Amino acid sequence: MTRTEQLNRQAGAEGRSRGRWLALSVLVLAVLLVAVDATVLGLATPSLSEDLKPSGTQLLWIGDIYSFVIAGLLVSMGSLGDRMGRKKLLLLGATAFGAVSVLNAYATSPEMMIAARALLGVAGATLMPSTLALIRNIFHDPKERSLAIGIWGATASAGAAVGPVVGGALLQHFWWGSVFLINLPVMAVLVVVGVRLLPESKNPVAGPWDLFSVGLSLVGVIGVVYAVKEAATHGPTWGVWAAAVIGAGCLYAFVRRQFTLPSPLLDMRLFKHRGFSGAVLADLLTVFGLSGLVFFLSQFLQLVQGRDPLEAGLAELPAAAGAVVTGLVAGRYARRYSVRAIVAGGLAASGLALAALTLIHRDSGYPLLGASLLVVGLGAGFSFTVTADVILSSVPKEQAGSASAVSETAYELGAALGIALLGSIVTGVYQGFTAPAPVPAPVAEAAHESLGGAVEAARTLDPQTARTMVGAAQDAFVDGLRLASGVGAAVLLATAAVAWFLLKGQELQDGVEH
Repeated sequence: MTRTEQLNRQAGAEGRSRGRWLALSVLVLAVLLVAVDATVLGLATPSLSEDLKPSGTQLLWIGDIYSFVIAGLLVSMGSLGDRMGRKKLLLLGATAFGAVSVLNAYATSPEMMIAARALLGVAGATLMPSTLALIRNIFHDPKERSLAIGIWGATASAGAAVGPVVGGALLQHFWWGSVFLINLPVMAVLVVVGVRLLPESKNPVAGPWDLFSVGLSLVGVIGVVYAVKEAATHGPTWGVWAAAVIGAGCLYAFVRRQFTLPSPLLDMRLFKHRGFSGAVLADLLTVFGLSGLVFFLSQFLQLVQGRDPLEAGLAELPAAAGAVVTGLVAGRYARRYSVRAIVAGGLAASGLALAALTLIHRDSGYPLLGASLLVVGLGAGFSFTVTADVILSSVPKEQAGSASAVSETAYELGAALGIALLGSIVTGVYQGFTAPAPVPAPVAEAAHESLGGAVEAARTLDPQTARTMVGAAQDAFVDGLRLASGVGAAVLLATAAVAWFLLKGQELQDGVEH
């Protein structure tokens, strides 16, 4: 080989390497889009509640309908990306995500907001599986892929940090709908740059997209999650039992159908891999344990401790900072020690940090909260990054979309269940507070709907009575938050023990794939 040929080959390799990392920069924009949207909603909840006046149940629906729909469609969309092309699906989904964000911003009623969040879930279901699947197909060296997944996860955490800060700044000067409009410039850059930089990839032997399986998956997941949510809120009514039976029946039929199809939406044989199943279960239970805290934390900071939106956003930064730091080094440490040590250790650290939050009260200083959030972030960064790597490396790259969708479904399903169950714990404890005797019945009823409703209703009362009622409501809310934090801590510590056994012997790859 001549010197010129060697230089040309070296230049070509360097160009391909730069191309991989430039493509990754586009993919993380999509992650940023979803992460920012998830966090700004919690920050905007107090002002949204004041404007739209949702009931306590409607407020929970606004918080979790996005997760319900996205969880029901992720497997279908991951499979669709394997068939039509992950780049194409990602860019179409990003465009739709931006357009529907406008609908969210200008919602005029709780019902319209719930519908807009559901449509956002449809668009969001196309994004996350596509990004992880493209990473699986772009990065063939396992160590490079681990770093890419770490950057992917760190960006999600950074989005969780940027969302509250940017959203808080917007809420200082504009109405709550402005927090959804920040999706538009990110979406525009993603689409324009992604058209040029992202390589297309798909499963070359994928069969037709089975619409009947799509329907079974959607109805099954939404039915089961709805039943859990309603049972936690209102008890096991006939409607709850009906939804549970229909949902479970559809999921059973979905699984049976996948075994009979020559080209299934989801290859159920993936779950025979112990590492794959263990990683998916760890993701689901981890998000379940954390989600209730995340959803109600902004309300605690603003409505209980009296912080403004920007200050509340800055107060949540330690969790995201911790996740960014550990996400970038998680793959390296998992190879140095072991997968199960890093995942189980991260989960245990997050669980202990949540347990510390059972000590908070209305006037708690920031050091306890900030330190707990930092440890939660450090543990979550280790766990989520390594489990994502395990899931992707357990399957052939042709099935990357389906595997990524399973991972994201576990995440979103855990979020929906966590908000439903842990959120219902907070709401149930909160609604048990006693309003002062002079408060009229209609005002007391409005105050019991939500903490935001209590603050709004107190404006119609004399100052002394208003302070008494709001103080009782805040104490009840904190009692509920402490109980939910304790339940979440127990779930995370139990998940750490399960992960220790299920991930035994699991290792990340070291050699370059061919």
